[in-house]
Amino acid sequence: MTEVQQAEAQLSELDLLASMFPDENEFLMHDHLALAELKDYVEMKTTEIPSSKVHFTINIKVEIPDESMVMFSLSCALPFQYPTVLPEITVRSLSLSRTQQAQLNTDLTAYLQKGYCGEVCILNATEWVKEHASTYIKREPTSSTITTTNPTYPTDVIFTRLWIYSHHIYNKQKRKYIMEWAKDLSLSGFSMPGKPGVICVEGSQSTCEEFWARLRRLSWKRILIRHREDITFDGTHDEMQKQRKFFNFEEKVFDTNGNRGNHMDLGQLYQFLSAKGCADIFRIYFGIEGQ
Repeated sequence: MTEVQQAEAQLSELDLLASMFPDENEFLMHDHLALAELKDYVEMKTTEIPSSKVHFTINIKVEIPDESMVMFSLSCALPFQYPTVLPEITVRSLSLSRTQQAQLNTDLTAYLQKGYCGEVCILNATEWVKEHASTYIKREPTSSTITTTNPTYPTDVIFTRLWIYSHHIYNKQKRKYIMEWAKDLSLSGFSMPGKPGVICVEGSQSTCEEFWARLRRLSWKRILIRHREDITFDGTHDEMQKQRKFFNFEEKVFDTNGNRGNHMDLGQLYQFLSAKGCADIFRIYFGIEGQ
């Protein structure tokens, strides 16, 4: 299966899932940016392989004998090589103990490994959970049992950091937009104008995606996401904030050189990244080790 065929298979399956789970609380797409990148790749609007996985959640109600309906959540991420490789699926429920949840996920992975490598399988995984989930639930009543009235959906908090590369950033209006949008969306990070242009934004996944969507609407000679980091939490937004590398968002202007005085000193950029614990990003951006 070629890379384009893999991407096409993912899009077809996502369309099927959206039709199978039409309720807004049943099928939740968390990463619209990754989905847009996947579509652009299939439609040959770009030759860049998508930089992130499509991430979504499917919430299903399972009838448990002698109990009310119980909510199960399948958190799914699709590697770019899927379906050649298996998807990343984690099943959660507030009615499961940690041990029960671990066993259920181990058994689901074993089931998929036996018959679904090379095939789309999210719907099969969902059906398997519906059929087998009851065997993992404690029979005695527990305070964590979820009823059919106002069910609680297990949710993930996703922290995202985007490393954006532009051929250049000169325009004063663009530089103003970058600063204003980052502030409006409560993003931290930095922007380095000049040639090349470097932007890093970090915060919740949805706000990073909104920033990128706004940025792409502007006119650019070339702009792309060079690297992306997504960290998923089961906990609170407070835990997410601890992942920030930058205290606020600022424009970083280093010493310039070149005929037009528009090339930033990349050595100073490397020192700045090193101080923030991001030295490895320099090689990802420029293909060489910093110094």
